[in-house]
Amino acid sequence: MSNFWFYIELGLNHVLDFSAYDHILFLTALSLPFTFKSWKKVLVLATVFTIAHCTSLGLSVYEVVVMDSGLIEFLIPVTILSTAIFNLVYLKSKAKEKSILLHILATGFFGLIHGFGFSNYFKMLMAGEEEKLSPLLGFAAGIELSQVLIVMAVLALAYIIQSFFKVKQVFFVTGASILVILITIPMLVATFPW
Repeated sequence: MSNFWFYIELGLNHVLDFSAYDHILFLTALSLPFTFKSWKKVLVLATVFTIAHCTSLGLSVYEVVVMDSGLIEFLIPVTILSTAIFNLVYLKSKAKEKSILLHILATGFFGLIHGFGFSNYFKMLMAGEEEKLSPLLGFAAGIELSQVLIVMAVLALAYIIQSFFKVKQVFFVTGASILVILITIPMLVATFPW
């Protein structure tokens, strides 16, 4: 059981590590177009991301799929950039056309990519483990808890800025998405594989 807690803590630290802020940046971009009224949708997206993230870890740990780490390190900022750009496009769509389905599909795909980004380190940690499912589930629980904290913090910040400072949602989402894009561009340049 202590091993299970170790992997929960590892999942928490993986997401909440401010020195490796790509995960936080992605979750921020993912949460931006939503408000507290739609918090359930954001939690669904965070859970989809966790499931996809841990699926790619499982595929890697069981050596079903092996990915080029250089390519994955480049694709991670691509997912962040794509999500921020999607936010800007999403703002322009009509209310009746705003479906969460595209968010779910993109989040699942991007979760797979982010999971492969951590898979080599995770495989190294699990080298001495005979049973692999329990560590994967512990890690998934840690990831889910930390992601819920982040998306709720983003929703709370959005609420404060929009309610107390009277910033319209369209301006908040636009400004924050542009900020995410500007932070992501150097990551893209630094990880460009060719």
